[in-house]
Amino acid sequence: MNPVTPVAAPGPGSPVAAVPDSPPPHSGDSSQPRELAQLWVLAARQIGAICGDPRIVVLAAVQPIVMLLLFTQIFGRMANPDLFPPGVTYTDYLVPALLITTGIGSAQTAGVGLVRDSESGIVQRFRFLPVRPLYVLLARSSGDICRVAIQLAALLVCARVGLGFSPAGGLVGLVGAFLLSLLVCWSMIWIFLALAAWLRSVEVLGSIGFFVMSPLMFASSAFIPVEALPGWVRVVATVNPLTYAVDASRNLALDWDLGNSLLGALLSSAGLITVMCLLALRGFKRPPSESKGSFLRRARRAPARKKT
Repeated sequence: MNPVTPVAAPGPGSPVAAVPDSPPPHSGDSSQPRELAQLWVLAARQIGAICGDPRIVVLAAVQPIVMLLLFTQIFGRMANPDLFPPGVTYTDYLVPALLITTGIGSAQTAGVGLVRDSESGIVQRFRFLPVRPLYVLLARSSGDICRVAIQLAALLVCARVGLGFSPAGGLVGLVGAFLLSLLVCWSMIWIFLALAAWLRSVEVLGSIGFFVMSPLMFASSAFIPVEALPGWVRVVATVNPLTYAVDASRNLALDWDLGNSLLGALLSSAGLITVMCLLALRGFKRPPSESKGSFLRRARRAPARKKT
């Protein structure tokens, strides 16, 4: 407890309560530890909201497993073995791609979560606190990347145990593909955080997510080789950034020649994270827009102009 300085009896112009002495400033005080503590608290809140609820963990783990079983049992039976290198099954070809595409759903969830936080008033509270806006966005993305890590781990376990997935790259290749997938998924998360910061609408965000991410996912080398795609789709798949990420993940897992795929995936992901982080930060700093009702109420209270 702080020591209390005694004061004189109340009188005209005298204080009416005891005034606590302020503690002496600590030598060497720095704002850096406090900022790191803020980031840790915000990140722990987001991670706890996801990992602390068993329902979210179970549903997040089941989603990629369902996609894996559907694609391998349906598309795998129709896939032409001549399209793949000798000794490579469709499961071997598909699993590294699913490591990349699994993050698309979680990336869209990150944007929806940011909009929900804005609607619930949490974001407005942060505006009045000495918290950096960048820390709020980093904390938001940290919780969602943890969700992605759970999904990717469940996907690999199911593929190994249930489908006998044993890539030529071994454990080192799988770890490399896993880490690369987390980086790519993190760049996708920042795309939807930027969209959410500017649009601030769950409905619009969901529409954009479906009409933008779905064509990018299917018009790539994720499910069939680029050479087997139709002409115009092949052109889109060739310049699709998702193709570089899928090829890099597949080359790492299957121990194929990396070529320029890994460098292209790293550069495109780093560029997306940088640009989208700046856009998300700028949109996040904008004050909340006026609602239509408040605008109408203020318009009714405004005095009418005199006619000349």
